[in-house]
Amino acid sequence: MTAIKLFADSACDLPLEFFEENNVTLIPLNVYMDDKEYLDIKTINPKQIFDGIRSGKVPKTSQPSPEVFEQVFTDLAKSKQTGIYIAFSSALSGTYQTAEMVRGQVLEEYPDLDLTIIDSKCASVGYGLVVKNAASMLKANATKEQIIEASIFNSQHMEHLFTVDDLDYLAKGGRLSKASAFLGGLLNIKPLLHVEDGKLIPLEKLRGKKKVLQRMLDLMGERGERLQDQCIGICHGDDEEAALNLKNLIEERFGVKEFYINIIGSAVGSHAGPGTLAVFFLNKRR
Repeated sequence: MTAIKLFADSACDLPLEFFEENNVTLIPLNVYMDDKEYLDIKTINPKQIFDGIRSGKVPKTSQPSPEVFEQVFTDLAKSKQTGIYIAFSSALSGTYQTAEMVRGQVLEEYPDLDLTIIDSKCASVGYGLVVKNAASMLKANATKEQIIEASIFNSQHMEHLFTVDDLDYLAKGGRLSKASAFLGGLLNIKPLLHVEDGKLIPLEKLRGKKKVLQRMLDLMGERGERLQDQCIGICHGDDEEAALNLKNLIEERFGVKEFYINIIGSAVGSHAGPGTLAVFFLNKRR
């Protein structure tokens, strides 16, 4: 059976150890701070980004260069392996579009290139859960078709619910329209957002973090399917205590036993900012 190679970019907010232990090829996004260029996950950690933002710095990010994709896809073609690249949402980055363009170029030289690129329409740990499931299936000797089908299904049914301390971060980075970046800091207004067709969409404004968390739980109950049987993803903008508090609330309400919790990565964190808190789950199970 032809060997299958799995690829993911760093916007999935999984740690470097995951890629190493599961033999998944990491394609890092670029992060810029203090006039220096870093490779997300590889040469900068999220704590540096969040500390930098708190001190007034404005980090920038960019998608991987076409040259990075060309090298990775050419190596795949030469190896005669089958490749599956699950990509960051095309509505939030040009990463997917660039990968598709380069795939077409590599195909001209290597017509036998066997590479499927999936637009996850997901971000952060929501995207990470899709990748984790694909890696587990790969270890269990699933076929290419089974992994692709499951990854597309999970991508289409992955819910993202999150709150940020300041919507300005998302607006400045172009991840949210300026018209959507309503200001409410003085009134302790906390925005609740979700992802719709890969885009960040503000849902509601609530007063105080406690009400936001309760509303998150209510929406989980309304949208989730068999939450107690899922691995629920949680990520945070350098506030592990808030993430663990949310985990406890979800455990109490829904009897969930399996969680995946991680700090938001440097690339996504550059736009979301400190204090971001998000939960990810499936609204329909296969």
